[in-house]
Amino acid sequence: MFEIYDVAIIPLILGIVALLKGAGFPAKFSPFVAVVLGLAFGVFYMDTSIKQGIIVGLMLGLSATGLYSGTKNVAQIITSKPQAIQSSQDNKGDD
Repeated sequence: MFEIYDVAIIPLILGIVALLKGAGFPAKFSPFVAVVLGLAFGVFYMDTSIKQGIIVGLMLGLSATGLYSGTKNVAQIITSKPQAIQSSQDNKGDD
């Protein structure tokens, strides 16, 4: 059965995907790789049936994909915020 400490596999999946991207693997395939790795961990690492392993693996892979995507989007918002503030101040003076 899935235990709460198995959630630690999600950062492991993220790390493996980051290593692959650093080695030249196309970034557009990283969500697919994360889901495949999640399935592999779910089926082969967890001591469950195949059906439960697939469900847990999908959950792990999709969680890793969402964690990466969410973190990336927040980082983009934070880095673009000074530019957005500056452009809104520039537009304010046009009134």
